Amino acid sequence: MPGTELFGAEERKEVNDVLETGILFRYNQEALRINHWKAKDFEAEVRKITGAKFAHAMSSGSTAIATALAASGIGVGDEVIVPPFTFIATIEAVLFVGALPVFAEVDETLCLSADGIKKAITPKTKGVCLVHMCGGMADMDAIMKVINDNKLILVEDAGQAFSSSYKGTYTGLFGTAGSYSFDFFKIATAGEGGVLVTNSEEIYKKADVYSDHGHNHVGEKRGMEQHPYLGFNYRIGELNAAVGVAQTRKVPGIKEKNRKHKQFLIDTLSKTPGIGFARLADPEGDSATFLNILMPDPETAKRTVAEFNAAGVGGFDYWFTNMYHFINQWDHIKEMRTVSKLAVQVLGAPQDYKTMQLPVSQNVIGRLISFGIRCTWTEQDMINLAAKISECVIKAIKPVNA
Repeated sequence: MPGTELFGAEERKEVNDVLETGILFRYNQEALRINHWKAKDFEAEVRKITGAKFAHAMSSGSTAIATALAASGIGVGDEVIVPPFTFIATIEAVLFVGALPVFAEVDETLCLSADGIKKAITPKTKGVCLVHMCGGMADMDAIMKVINDNKLILVEDAGQAFSSSYKGTYTGLFGTAGSYSFDFFKIATAGEGGVLVTNSEEIYKKADVYSDHGHNHVGEKRGMEQHPYLGFNYRIGELNAAVGVAQTRKVPGIKEKNRKHKQFLIDTLSKTPGIGFARLADPEGDSATFLNILMPDPETAKRTVAEFNAAGVGGFDYWFTNMYHFINQWDHIKEMRTVSKLAVQVLGAPQDYKTMQLPVSQNVIGRLISFGIRCTWTEQDMINLAAKISECVIKAIKPVNA
């Protein structure tokens, strides 16, 4: 968790600015602020890194992707292609704007593939919610051809991929809108927070209004502002934004260290038979927050995980059995166990979520074991970790080769 590794004086300074004034709300109260506008500063830092024309900070990455979908015109009854491998917020966001998820295959980039998207398109498909997973990025040249050929809306969930890019364009900026997460587990954290990015002024204005009960933020009296659209409360507070400001400024340095540490581990582990790695569509754009190992097959991966657990090797995720990141454990979605009725329950799901088959995704995620990269590792830390990983992999593969 790189961001949380580096809490210090910078974060305290930004938070204390807010506490000096007592203005925790991101809007209005100009006379009392002493010119402290942390949400605006947070947005400016995100624009500086990504080159986005517009950025809007919100309460979470989840609300950011929900707002990105809504502001892009995705709503009730629209079929939206989604991946089976993502933090579940992506699917929740699609469902809660009233749209109908259509699951498609991922490939060894760990993201939706162009072929997977193409095969999932129906006459009712309106958009794709593409997720850039585990610090990397999707194969955007191939995907954008499918998007453009079929005149689809592309919305990007780059919650795990802030500061990653593809051929010079940052994730989140290929479609109409994108989102980043700044929760406790990301490359930079606000504790809780998210940022929507877009190069469209129209989308930005809709997002700004939609995420604050319809306020258009024009004028000095909040209660007299106009409300051009319906909205809801997805605002970020100034304290969270203050932490986000300091953390985001550290991202270039974090990313530089992440890349060195990841490359060290790849160079070392490549010598161990049986260890492969997820494909990066653009290695130069990697944010390097995860080392994504691909084992030869799911059974070997499961044995490797068992060896890791027996040896006390920590810091890894086996997403295949994770309750929140892979479709295998999403029984509440498959069975539509909801607190209140959703549009998909009225209109009908475009797939039978209980019986649909995604064999490519099952194979890829079944083989995947991810280690979080720490920017504070020493060389000895990495040598020790690589040795433990290699030892466990060799034990896991040995029964097959014996």
